[in-house]
Amino acid sequence: MGNSNGHAGAIAGGEDSPSQAKPLPPSWPPRRPASAAHLSPAVGRVLRRPIDDVRSTYHFVRELGRGQFGVTYLITHRETGESFACKTIATRRLMNGEMVEDVRREVQIMHHLTGHRNIVELKGAYEDRQSVNLIMELCEGGELFDRIVERGYYSERAAALLCREIITVVHDCHSLGVMHRDLKPENFLFLSKDEDSPLKATDFGLSVFFKPGDTFSDLVGSAYYVAPEVLRRHYGVEADIWSAGVILYILLTGVPPFWAENEQGVFEAILQGHVDYISDPWPSISTDAKELVSSMLQIDPKDRPSAAEILKHPWIRVDGNAPDEPLDITVISRMKQFKDTNKFKRVALKVIAESLSEEEIIGLIQMFKSMDTDNSGTITFDELKEGLAKLGTKQSESELRQLMEAADVDGNGSIDYVEFVTATMHMNRMERENRLYKAFLYFDEDRSGYITMEELKHTLQQYNVVDDKLIKNMIEEVDVDHDGKINYDEFVAMMRKNNAEIILGGNHGRN
Repeated sequence: MGNSNGHAGAIAGGEDSPSQAKPLPPSWPPRRPASAAHLSPAVGRVLRRPIDDVRSTYHFVRELGRGQFGVTYLITHRETGESFACKTIATRRLMNGEMVEDVRREVQIMHHLTGHRNIVELKGAYEDRQSVNLIMELCEGGELFDRIVERGYYSERAAALLCREIITVVHDCHSLGVMHRDLKPENFLFLSKDEDSPLKATDFGLSVFFKPGDTFSDLVGSAYYVAPEVLRRHYGVEADIWSAGVILYILLTGVPPFWAENEQGVFEAILQGHVDYISDPWPSISTDAKELVSSMLQIDPKDRPSAAEILKHPWIRVDGNAPDEPLDITVISRMKQFKDTNKFKRVALKVIAESLSEEEIIGLIQMFKSMDTDNSGTITFDELKEGLAKLGTKQSESELRQLMEAADVDGNGSIDYVEFVTATMHMNRMERENRLYKAFLYFDEDRSGYITMEELKHTLQQYNVVDDKLIKNMIEEVDVDHDGKINYDEFVAMMRKNNAEIILGGNHGRN
């Protein structure tokens, strides 16, 4: 069966939970609703922006795979020759508003998760008159499913490394308020055919945004991997842990823990919850591995470990050593990186944040709104403290105040949604040349091609920076040719400095 988005193997049907199954409608910043009356014929009904011919930019080489609604192609950029994958979804097959919303949400979620080493990168989204086209990085190593079939099963060491990458994806998705809902070996791709190739999660067509405590009732997932509480139509993010546990069981044994002649039989076996830890090869599998798998496949979701707890498990942790400090959730990790930048770069990043489309930042706006408990349009220190605690992070009072002070770019004592997006967006958002140039012009008031001491001083005064010595130091730090002013190349170098070190979700033992 297929879901409304056409992903083979998904359970479809069922009704959405009236309050949580779909993301809150974007109401921040306020926008006029996009009804048919407001859309011109040149605007696509799915992405709600001007129609754009993907084939004018990319050459379609050949088909890579086909689903119920979508086809994936190998494509090349007409100017650079670089290869990508393009997932093409025929809009005529999107029969109702729910199907359209599924595709729109998939694009929003992939933008939201951008920059993760273990998630297939969305390079762009186009809509023409026939289809929506998602341009993604090309993963030439094939599916994890195919490698499992080829090998039979993995050694414990190899299984542990793969499991760590899978759980890292789950941890970072959950800490960014995203539940995948269709984790399975077919939805993990190897970037290359190399033995040590990174593993990449893909296919977010069933994924949803969530807030801590949200529950869902719509029946989604794939038969062998779906959690029992999903079948009972009352579940939360723990269902992803179950699915990852099924994948780990298969990595170790080569067979799924729940098996039957038909789909209904599989569902009944899952609901019964009996897992075989006795037959071969279990007698030769370590106690630690068995304990981890069984903890992830607990029938009661409350008894399962979180992704962060799994990453500290003795069997899975890097070099056998658990980190002394708790893992940073993604939002905290990004805010710490932002705190370490100077005021010059913070203001420039704010200019870039203001130019991002709602499609790119809807996930961060959802997180902002969940923390803005009084719906005032700003986050106070107490709201930030409470909101981050709900996400499962523990920070000292002094560190939280430092993060708050850094994010509060205009220094008014609270964080508005633009400041929140600025401090928490992934830094690859600014890689587009037009965004960097727009930020440069914000400071280059006389359009001379240089940012002078006086221009920087005038701009930063609006953000309560009046220390001449501090501003002079900012100029000297960036002014490579020592002419007392900053040209565009020097500005770009400052903006891109250290960005290669910024890893989504903090350091979980990854390079």
